[in-house]
Amino acid sequence: MLGRERLQELLESVQSNKIDINNALDEILDPGYEDIGFAKIDHNRSQRRGFPEVILCQGKTTSQVVEIFKALAGKNDNILASRATPEMYRAIKAEIEEVRYNELGRVVILERKPVKQVGNILIVSAGTSDIPVVEEAAETARIMGNQVDTLNDAGVAGVHRLLNNVDLLYEAKVIVVVAGMDGALPSVVAGLVNKPVIAVPTSVGYGANLGGLAPLLTMLNSCAAGIGVVNVDNGFGAAYLASSINKIGVDD
Repeated sequence: MLGRERLQELLESVQSNKIDINNALDEILDPGYEDIGFAKIDHNRSQRRGFPEVILCQGKTTSQVVEIFKALAGKNDNILASRATPEMYRAIKAEIEEVRYNELGRVVILERKPVKQVGNILIVSAGTSDIPVVEEAAETARIMGNQVDTLNDAGVAGVHRLLNNVDLLYEAKVIVVVAGMDGALPSVVAGLVNKPVIAVPTSVGYGANLGGLAPLLTMLNSCAAGIGVVNVDNGFGAAYLASSINKIGVDD
């Protein structure tokens, strides 16, 4: 479905004879997605949300991922695929040479036209084992046009590692905090700053971590104000939200 501004632009183009009526009708009647049988590719996502549909590769076959990626790449310059295996990356690269792969973050990136990076998102991890989620978040935020810094292995077991880098916290516009185990780090960070903190619980930890449930509950029960919490291991979701906050008030 076309937005009001695009519809007005089309009608004015018809009125001024820049395009003919049939071409305008084709765009107006376009359902906004491409049906490839096993998936409906949302080509209007970038108009509504500012970035094309992101492919979640988990649960899909390699051939499905390749076909979806090719369909999106046919109409978009920048594409992100999350939770991608090395096999999926190799299959995509065989079709689209420009793609690259962040193995730690498990993301495939196509970036034909890099977006100007603005603002300042800081991603903090509690431990080295949380870095795969950090990498997913960092790649997501960067391709969406955000300046990204990272501070790894700064958890509460050695809180001086965080305090020695407090200037990074103060400089950021929004902070993403990634932590497993007890999930206490977001509360510490939020108690130090006057900006939004997005907490990401990870499935890193021993048995009582319960696959990320323990840190998730800790983060949801934080007494520090200004914390939002996303789902377990959801670096992508945290980065998407951080990008939306980071770009508030920034001119296109």
